[in-house]
Amino acid sequence: MSPVKPFDVPNFFPALPEMFLLAGACVLLIADLFVKQERRGLTFALAQVVLAGCAGLTAFVLVSTEGALLYTFSNLFVADVMSHVLKLVAYVAVSVTLVYSHQYLADRGLLKGEFVSLLLFALLGMMIMMSANSFLTLYLGLELLSLCLYSMVALNRDSATSTEAAMKYFVLGALASGLLLYGMSMIYGATGTLEITAVAKKVGTLAALTSERTFLVFGLVFVVCGLAFKLGVVPFHMWIPDVYHGSPTAVTLVIGSAPKLAAFAMAVRLLVNGLLDLAVDWQPMLAILAVASMAIGNITAIAQTNLKRMLAYSTIAHMGFMLLGLLSGVVGGNWLNAGEAYASAMFYTIVYVLTTLGSFGTLLFLSHKGFECETLDDLKGLNRRNPWYAFVVLVLMFSLAGVPPTAGFYAKFSVLSATVAAGQVALAVVAVLFSLIGAFFYLRIVKLMYFDEPRDAAPAPVQADMGTLLTVNGLAVLALGLYPHPLMALCYNAIRNL
Repeated sequence: MSPVKPFDVPNFFPALPEMFLLAGACVLLIADLFVKQERRGLTFALAQVVLAGCAGLTAFVLVSTEGALLYTFSNLFVADVMSHVLKLVAYVAVSVTLVYSHQYLADRGLLKGEFVSLLLFALLGMMIMMSANSFLTLYLGLELLSLCLYSMVALNRDSATSTEAAMKYFVLGALASGLLLYGMSMIYGATGTLEITAVAKKVGTLAALTSERTFLVFGLVFVVCGLAFKLGVVPFHMWIPDVYHGSPTAVTLVIGSAPKLAAFAMAVRLLVNGLLDLAVDWQPMLAILAVASMAIGNITAIAQTNLKRMLAYSTIAHMGFMLLGLLSGVVGGNWLNAGEAYASAMFYTIVYVLTTLGSFGTLLFLSHKGFECETLDDLKGLNRRNPWYAFVVLVLMFSLAGVPPTAGFYAKFSVLSATVAAGQVALAVVAVLFSLIGAFFYLRIVKLMYFDEPRDAAPAPVQADMGTLLTVNGLAVLALGLYPHPLMALCYNAIRNL
């Protein structure tokens, strides 16, 4: 394990990417005032430059410190391998989102600087969550992310559906934030500290005392509820279908991709970094959430004819599957399985984000001015209209279904292996059964593309930049299925470094 290098005095080096992003977002916010509508693409290009700068600084911090743990801002902020890896994936996700969204927003008169600015500030919130070493830092990052997403959902102010979705998201999000904050306050009351590493030490001592353990578990219940909402798992899933459906597809892509990385980081920071000695209490909670999510998500998705709602229920099911990895790390106080289990959950989250980018990117790619690709019928006969992009969609659907040799198969296999190694054979069997049920609605899309008559005989419109990126996205999902070990090794190293 790399040596821990705490700082006794403020040192801003570990937070260089966050500082650069904040400065870049503020500059873009001001510069956009002077950019005319017909040159709005310049704002998107500058955002890509900012993301490239953040990626360079993150890689520089990682390489120059050799993966050491770096604490700064009075131990409120930590830079470790896990945070660096998740940030790099988040940069890729946001960069891809900008490319996929550009033409869609332009066709609908939504190509505004607000979208780019809110997206960059949302990314800043995600980065703060990924590097949080305090309940305070974690909550501030979460609120920054959430407020940006609420605003983005309501970006199309002329749409009653978008406004309704934003209101639902805001009200339920505020309730979930309150639950999370209440749970954190209970744990703070028991431990007397907000610093996550210090909480872990206190919990290790207090968990042996019956009265104190009861108080901690009481707070833990609220923390898990807050986490469950941010992940979108049952029974805290009610916002996902309406928000996914009501938002412009470009915003749905934002919500369904990079924030999942931040939610995973939040779960690891709270449950693994802070409350691992209470694993025997939160593991059964996650087991219930996982099974319920896989059941409701996969079964309800079968009845959907709207692609965005179908992918929303797919998200619920996949987040439930990811929870299997998180709950399989500690078995009867034995931590030997922790590295493989948490690494598999991290790998699963990254693969899911990459696949989601391609899935919603396909909807944006096939949409054009005056037409929204949202229903199953819109994909009928795609193979006859454009065989190559039909193949890309096939790869993405196979990955979501867990069909070899795609990355989704290896991701599910690694999680199931960790679950079986933890002795949770019944959970693994249940997960396989629900995955088989879920495969139906993914394969139904393949059937529509290859065996049904197209509604429109004209060739599918091709946008060069989007088409190229969509191809790379699909091939990356395939390549990660064929050669998953480098990414899995990186995830394992990130978890071991915690």
